Amino acid sequence: MNLKTLIAAAIVGLASISTAASAADKKVVVGYQTDALPSSVGIANGDFAKATGYEIDFRKFNSGAEIFAAIASGDVQIGYVGSSPFAAAASRGLEVKAFYLSSISGIDEALVVRNGSGINTLADLKGKKLAAAPVSTDHYQLLALIKSLGLTEKDVQVFAIPQPEIVASYNRGDIDGGFVWDPALTELKKGGKVLVTSKDVADKGAPTFSAWVATSKFAASDPQFLKAFASVINKYYASFAADKAAWGPDSDNTKALAKLLGGTADQQAAALKNLTLLTPDVQASAAWLGGGEQSGAAKILKDTATFLKDQGKVSEVLPSYSAFVTPDALVSASN
Repeated sequence: MNLKTLIAAAIVGLASISTAASAADKKVVVGYQTDALPSSVGIANGDFAKATGYEIDFRKFNSGAEIFAAIASGDVQIGYVGSSPFAAAASRGLEVKAFYLSSISGIDEALVVRNGSGINTLADLKGKKLAAAPVSTDHYQLLALIKSLGLTEKDVQVFAIPQPEIVASYNRGDIDGGFVWDPALTELKKGGKVLVTSKDVADKGAPTFSAWVATSKFAASDPQFLKAFASVINKYYASFAADKAAWGPDSDNTKALAKLLGGTADQQAAALKNLTLLTPDVQASAAWLGGGEQSGAAKILKDTATFLKDQGKVSEVLPSYSAFVTPDALVSASN
């Protein structure tokens, strides 16, 4: 091998090492939950990693509060969370931005009351024991529901415990009901009935949403990642809207969700039908993420924070929550 060939080989070798090192630097930790979402198929089959070119460490959490704790510690850069823990975290100074709204108040979260609890109407809640995951959207809506009935936590005992504990307590008969999402929602309905849904509580003045958030630092340094990430979600949401057969109980998609999130393909298919999803253009509009201080998401965050402060859950409400929402990834993904 002559000198020229050796030099060329060395240059190629150095370039390969550089490329490998660059790819290795592209690592991100993403926190997700057990909600049935079309986009979770992209977690199961590696689509997010392929589309972004990053090595993604997906970690499953029991609640948005847990994800925000991991974000605050620096362990997680992106997470799937509800608007109540989001409002609490933002109010405490955690710098994050919602870049994709996964769903809004619908029937995928609900208060289920146990058979034999003596609860048949909302008027029967007084004196009962109810539970919701700590600082979750369900916890927020349960407290808002109780307040709307003219009751307080002295009238209704509310236990803030993780969903697995809610299911166990419910099955033992220790509590009378729980405000939950799937898979706990499906489990509780086996021994009870839905008394009120998240949409019902939203109609009473306490709307919520779930969203993908990124740390402000990551959003500023890696906008192309968020664009590609949003594009993957768009793809699965479009498929879900256009091809119902591809998301039925016998589909590969729901089987993949069941393997990733638990439960059966039948349960995942049923849970998907309960979602209330927004199209990318509606999300990016002034009505949700693109309206600055007047955007729907920012207003929900502020209203939620105000309620949480009244409840003693946070100490401060910020003047504006517009800094915590952005349509940039969605706008870029659509171009």
